Amino acid sequence: MNFIDLFAGAGGLSEGFVRAGFKPVAHVEMDGAACFTLRTRIAFHYLKSKRKLNIYYSYQKGEINREQLYAHIPDTLLGAVINEKIDAGTIPGIFKKINKQLLKEKRRTADVIIGGPPCQAYSNANRAMSESDLEDDERNYLYKVYAKFLIKYKPKIFVFENVPGLYTANGGLYYRNLKKYFKSIGYHLDDETLDAADFGVLQRRERVILIGWKKNLKFSYPQFRKVKNNWKVKNLFEDLPKLKPGDNKMIDKYTKDEVNKYLKRSEIRNGVDFVTHNIARPHNEKDLIIYEMAIDNLEQGVRLKNNKIPKGMRTQVNTTSFLDRFKVVNENDPVSHTMIAHIAKDGHHYIHPDKNQLRSISVREAARIQSFPDDYFFEGVKEKKLRTAAFKQIGNAVPPLMAVKIANKLRKYFKNE
Repeated sequence: MNFIDLFAGAGGLSEGFVRAGFKPVAHVEMDGAACFTLRTRIAFHYLKSKRKLNIYYSYQKGEINREQLYAHIPDTLLGAVINEKIDAGTIPGIFKKINKQLLKEKRRTADVIIGGPPCQAYSNANRAMSESDLEDDERNYLYKVYAKFLIKYKPKIFVFENVPGLYTANGGLYYRNLKKYFKSIGYHLDDETLDAADFGVLQRRERVILIGWKKNLKFSYPQFRKVKNNWKVKNLFEDLPKLKPGDNKMIDKYTKDEVNKYLKRSEIRNGVDFVTHNIARPHNEKDLIIYEMAIDNLEQGVRLKNNKIPKGMRTQVNTTSFLDRFKVVNENDPVSHTMIAHIAKDGHHYIHPDKNQLRSISVREAARIQSFPDDYFFEGVKEKKLRTAAFKQIGNAVPPLMAVKIANKLRKYFKNE
């Protein structure tokens, strides 16, 4: 069973499908840093299959560079990552590259296509800020670009992921047109709003998961059993070293050798004896004072609102909307609030709950909230800071723990067929 991953990002959705036994034919992604992350994850899976993970760990530790790591990986695998923006002008070239990958496997089609176009045009937050500007946003029509891959490769099933704002954007017109268009090219489809928390992710994260299937298939939208969660967010952080603002520890040691059952069962902590990306952003004194206020308020059972911050300290003029700009990750809740890509710009919405550390969460802590395993290595490029690139990739991702359970349902269908 193989798949093509469109708008692949850092590979959260793809990771789930690989774990479920699917083989990636191609990952198409426009962000250069995310493409390096995808290639490095391909290196992980290949070296794991060859029982040579010591090479991968050497790379994580900085003992070898990226070029030396990739030298151990067949070019056919690394070539699966296509660093292109998907639009009308690039699609013919992307098709050629995918065809080349399929030819190597003596295949002409893909079993599954997965992916979610950028969601900013459907985001409720973005629409609230610039509704008129978004009406002509080309991202509203990326489903037609996605459909070109369905027409070309005729997968049996596809998985289209997006934000709940898809339902209401432009009064629901985009959603209705999307469904009508996918049906017109030969697919039945159904969709639900699924919450990552119901899949065992310690995060409240709702996403529209639309699944389409060829009209000749006896398939129906899968039913997912909700995972009962007895854990809390603090269990995600309990073995990670403490940090100060600005600490940059690419390699660090766990504070506990014993692994709690959640981290083990979710495969977040999965055998590596060191932790990477324990990187915290720096903060100015004014922000740290506000962070301390936010933590104090939460300890008293209330959230700090922007209009309650003294005027002399307030960094946001708006006191009527977006009042929760400064928000603590509540360690005593069973789930964190939703992780978004804005964390790449500042950490105010993800304040670490420990007042002794007084900072926003680190890259690795954000990755754990999204259920990425500790051996998942996020890459940057020379012109980008690693921390910013990693936060962006993490904030945009589908949680792998959610993705694998969706993929397993499809795998079961193919197995029965």
